Amino acid sequence: MGMNLANKKIILGICGSIAAYKAATLVRLLIKQGAQVRVLMTPSATKFISPLTLSTLSKNTVHTSVIDDDSWNNHVEMGLWADFMIVAPATATTLAKMRMALCDNIIVATYLSAKCPVYFAPAMDLDMWKHPATQENIQKLQSYGNVMIPVGHGELASGLIGEGRMAEPEDIVKFVSENSETKSYFKGKSVLITAGPTYEAIDPVRFIGNRSTGKMGLEIAKSFAQKGANVTLVLGPSVLDAAHSNIKLIRVQSAAEMYKQAVKSYKKANIAVMAAAVADYTPKQVAKQKIKKKGGALKIELERTLDIAAKLGSVKTKKQFNVGFALETNNEVASAKGKLERKNFDMIVLNSLKDKGAGFAHDTNKVTIFDSKGKTHSYPLKSKKEVAQDIVQMVEQLMRAKK
Repeated sequence: MGMNLANKKIILGICGSIAAYKAATLVRLLIKQGAQVRVLMTPSATKFISPLTLSTLSKNTVHTSVIDDDSWNNHVEMGLWADFMIVAPATATTLAKMRMALCDNIIVATYLSAKCPVYFAPAMDLDMWKHPATQENIQKLQSYGNVMIPVGHGELASGLIGEGRMAEPEDIVKFVSENSETKSYFKGKSVLITAGPTYEAIDPVRFIGNRSTGKMGLEIAKSFAQKGANVTLVLGPSVLDAAHSNIKLIRVQSAAEMYKQAVKSYKKANIAVMAAAVADYTPKQVAKQKIKKKGGALKIELERTLDIAAKLGSVKTKKQFNVGFALETNNEVASAKGKLERKNFDMIVLNSLKDKGAGFAHDTNKVTIFDSKGKTHSYPLKSKKEVAQDIVQMVEQLMRAKK
């Protein structure tokens, strides 16, 4: 898969990072694919790699400021010219400036005028990468619809080992070409996602809940949103937030509230992903006042909640595509496949609690996907962001095959 970048007009913004030396390879790869490339650099980037190298490779003048001698470099014209803008390496400083519209360099000026998809490949040291200010800037940029090219893991300029390395040039080209094709597939499609736990009230203070954080569902929502889909995220009690202009967030507490919102949103949905850990049982009676301690045992009678996945599966049309989740502790494969059939899913994602690093409250997950044709797709342990991308890619693959 992957779109040919032939004849695509690409702006490459290079910031002042040691990874700037890799930009020469990136330009060469883009030119080799037949793209037209215009390079913009921040003044500090020129200390790491010369504009002469990049203008020779790109066969275009390299601009390093909004004003050169007596002429004004028209960032508005460049922003309209481009099919894509890639900022790589994207430093912590330039990411902050892009977020805040601090327009003191040619890259930010062009970024603010760009009418095309914008990709950024962060490059910085581990501590800078992990700092909440950087992470917040990245989330904000993603909420504007910009797409992050995931950082690599390895040895950094400081000697630390960890995340923060710029993705390799080959990976950047692959990511942009694949993403741009997938983006067009999901553009304008409506996606309903349920995520997080549900809290079933026992009394005004206490509830029955589970350990879901909603992280997996949120990453899936972001992944669809970045590819141009209109996402409705029905989120149970969670500290997480969905910062993206393509995500409509509906917060709920109980299984009954989640059921109501999901059924309502499903009418317009092309795709439904049921990633929430919905309670199967809820207290039959909710005490009006806080239950006081008494001698002896306390009995709480529970009744079944309405099954969201089964309901959506029963009203599903041929044009709709439903994705289920199964979190199992035993007979995993048989349970997941049974659930796939019973609830009329097109695919089901199995998490096993037996796998180290998978399941609730982890940043990682290890999944196996079963499709309705009986095929099994297994994946290694990955970050939840990468797992979300795999799930979205599989949805596209199966939907294209279904036609």
